Amino acid sequence: MMKKEMIAMILAGGQGSRLKQLTKMIAKPAVPFGGKYRIIDFSLSNCSNSGIDTVGVLTQYQPLALNAHIGIGAPWDLDRRNGGVSLLPPYQSEDGGNWYNGTADAIFQNINYIDDFEPEYVIVLSGDHIYKMNYEKMLDYHKEKGSDVTIAVIEVPDDECSRFGIMNTREDYRIFEFEEKPKKPKNNLASMGVYIFNWQVLKKLLKEDNLDKQSSNDFGKNIIPKMLQNNQKLYAFPFKGYWRDVGTIDSFWSANMDLISDNNELDIHDDKWRIYTVNPMLPPQYIGPDASINNVLLNEGCTVYGEINNCVLFQGVHVGKNTKITNSVILPNTKIGNNVVIDKAIIGSNVTIRRDSYIGNGNDIIVIEEGAEIKANSKILTKL
Repeated sequence: MMKKEMIAMILAGGQGSRLKQLTKMIAKPAVPFGGKYRIIDFSLSNCSNSGIDTVGVLTQYQPLALNAHIGIGAPWDLDRRNGGVSLLPPYQSEDGGNWYNGTADAIFQNINYIDDFEPEYVIVLSGDHIYKMNYEKMLDYHKEKGSDVTIAVIEVPDDECSRFGIMNTREDYRIFEFEEKPKKPKNNLASMGVYIFNWQVLKKLLKEDNLDKQSSNDFGKNIIPKMLQNNQKLYAFPFKGYWRDVGTIDSFWSANMDLISDNNELDIHDDKWRIYTVNPMLPPQYIGPDASINNVLLNEGCTVYGEINNCVLFQGVHVGKNTKITNSVILPNTKIGNNVVIDKAIIGSNVTIRRDSYIGNGNDIIVIEEGAEIKANSKILTKL
């Protein structure tokens, strides 16, 4: 293998149980997002745009859709002879085999893969966050600080700090304390789940952690505290920009709605930092003569005869006559009949909603799972 300065390892095996019906049959990173993408497209595109051409994707829960989507990595220019993208599920070895027990264990089980490229640095990423970030700038910062690990952080509202790992730093951003989801945080610098490690330092820690039978084999719970205990150099990399953990129904819906907001910070139309994906081979969208569309992301293959306001529609969605859809996210290939009302809902892929049905109450977010068939004249007004 050709020696690489830095390779990326994307943790993409999570079940995403808080997304409920959306992840019954697919892993969270494979969930459709933003009208045309899947969640993992953002991490993969960040790698491609940052000049990282070697990426390992660690899969586990319901990997079929994710594997099919990534394929050989062509949309992200990762179909390379030397490097490219590799799908890395757990495997049986001479010593036995286990599922990935934690984030650190997932990297530990792939030490041989990483060693093949002899990298100086490894960037560990989550495959389920929505953001645009130049990892090359973060690597420059890491080198400048002479750090053993650099952790990207973002300021979050004080009332949300208890959801995240919080980094307490000195004025130069050197980390002296890590608090995992603290009830009374000392500041609001939250970990983004983006780590750059010196590979030889990390490899030694992973091997020690694997021998510790009391360890949870987790970066936040074990590896980072161990590094602090060892008085190693840990620095926070302050990130300014849009970042969302779309791990709940509320955050997933809100992040989709952000894309059609007047104050859209993510800007998926930025030609200088494109988000790449697998494009569907579908005909152009069709807007019927009596249709009404206002503030909508509308994708290929959609046919619209009704009224749509403040919505995100994925490819292949059909909307019937006299149907009204408001403040909703409609996932791919869903068919919605005539005289249907949908108000503040997430409708899964390949759903059929028959005529004269009513979904949503305008307050709670109603979720309809993938492949469901809603009979004519149905009323779904509360969460299932």
